[in-house]
Amino acid sequence: MNISANYDYMSTTEFYYDDTATPCPGVTVQEFASRVLPPLYSFVFIFGLLGNALVVLIIIRYKKLKSMTDIYLLNLAISDLLFIALLPFWAYYAAHEWVFGNALCKILSGLYLTGFYSGNFFIILLTIDRYLAIVHAVFALKARTVVYGILTSFITWGVAILASVPGLVFHKLQRENDRWTCTPHFPLDTQIQWNQFMTLKMNLIGLIFPMIVMTICYSQIINTLMRCRNEKKNKAVRLIFIIMIVYFIFWAPYNIVLLLQTFQISFSLNTCDGISNLGIAVQVTETLAMAHCCINPVIYALAGEKFRKYTCSFFQKHVALCLSNYCRFLYSEPLERASSTYSHSTGEQDISAVL
Repeated sequence: MNISANYDYMSTTEFYYDDTATPCPGVTVQEFASRVLPPLYSFVFIFGLLGNALVVLIIIRYKKLKSMTDIYLLNLAISDLLFIALLPFWAYYAAHEWVFGNALCKILSGLYLTGFYSGNFFIILLTIDRYLAIVHAVFALKARTVVYGILTSFITWGVAILASVPGLVFHKLQRENDRWTCTPHFPLDTQIQWNQFMTLKMNLIGLIFPMIVMTICYSQIINTLMRCRNEKKNKAVRLIFIIMIVYFIFWAPYNIVLLLQTFQISFSLNTCDGISNLGIAVQVTETLAMAHCCINPVIYALAGEKFRKYTCSFFQKHVALCLSNYCRFLYSEPLERASSTYSHSTGEQDISAVL
């Protein structure tokens, strides 16, 4: 089931919670989606695009893919960019209806899920990469190579594409309640089973499996760091807890609400009020999960000392220099002093002095 289409499944259809019940209209949920989702999607799109584009730029320009970690960070940023690039389509869809045709409905749904699955897979690979580098440092010299990084990245993208195939196959354009929708439509005789399978797969890949890997790997990393005499170990331990807590906060609410929505009869939530509240909860928690794409560049890339150094160097050499040239254009007074501050030679010295 396409993550972004969940709100539409809840808002544009009528719900029969038993054989004799009156249909429950989803107008309230649809109105909430049309008002709230477009600005939220726009916020995630802008900040996620800027952050992940910066990561791609720094890795390619400065780090030049010299390690397995660089390869995984680059692929994680690309996954997030793929995930984020489609948000304008879903923002327009939330505000109006699907006007992009059946082919794009299938293709964009498949790409969206590919970005979601691959992003989670590369977070898992980054966790294992850190585990090997710290806990099994000797073995890591042979295992953490650029060749293995590229190979595992290709395999990861292949698995992510396979995982998104059901979304590509079952999503289609359909007229529902005087509105064109792009939603999953499973065979009627197996609709319940497909819904449950897709939800359980989303929970497994999006929350359970990553949290298990993080818990096992990071507990071993913390145990190793605590035995070392390193001044930076406390900072490293704090960063580990931040990574795990942030991931749980952003993804757990959505996965829990998705479970409640799929198994609403088991939780006695199959009333009109329950269905409406679940529909709104899915929209809010889904947007929170999307926002994790904005956090990834900060906790996985910019938190590193070298990465911060490269970022500062980039802004000093390019952004600040452009601003100084712009100021020189605006004012008649020469700004040699300002421009020389950001010259190539002194820029390097300033960074080294600060860091």
